[in-house]
Amino acid sequence: MTQVQLADVEWEFIGPYLPVGGYGPYPERLRQQFEGVIWKFRTGGQWREMPAEFGPWPTVHNRFRQWRDGGVFEALLEGLIAEAARRGEADVSLVSVDSTTARAHHDAAGMHLDESVLTALERAAAEEEKARQKGAGRKDKPGDPPTVVPPTKSGDVTDADTDSG
Repeated sequence: MTQVQLADVEWEFIGPYLPVGGYGPYPERLRQQFEGVIWKFRTGGQWREMPAEFGPWPTVHNRFRQWRDGGVFEALLEGLIAEAARRGEADVSLVSVDSTTARAHHDAAGMHLDESVLTALERAAAEEEKARQKGAGRKDKPGDPPTVVPPTKSGDVTDADTDSG
């Protein structure tokens, strides 16, 4: 037998957020199914591995999808935050931001540049772009073959060729 996932007090808070349709689920099975969803995410097990005491796994999985698509979990989270605020227990840790998707301009991040520094950076970027367009920005790097200058069309001897000797 699997341990009970929710205390009675917790269920009293959660129960009203779960919709009961005209064709089911039966109210007495809602708690079982919700606890099955909790079991699934607490253990990390597969839906097919769910103990039978939560009901048939396809039913619990379908119920989870309906609740997810219907916004039940969002409403439940908002209700929990509101209840915590009502009790004076609201905490900043209730809010989460995924930093991999949050983008901010450098001004929003608290970086302040003097106008002269910003102008100098913009000028340097423009000069670098101009040099890149002319091809002057390429430097031979260690491990790269040296840049070879092709001979002129007329076959004239350059100063570099006359130093050989």
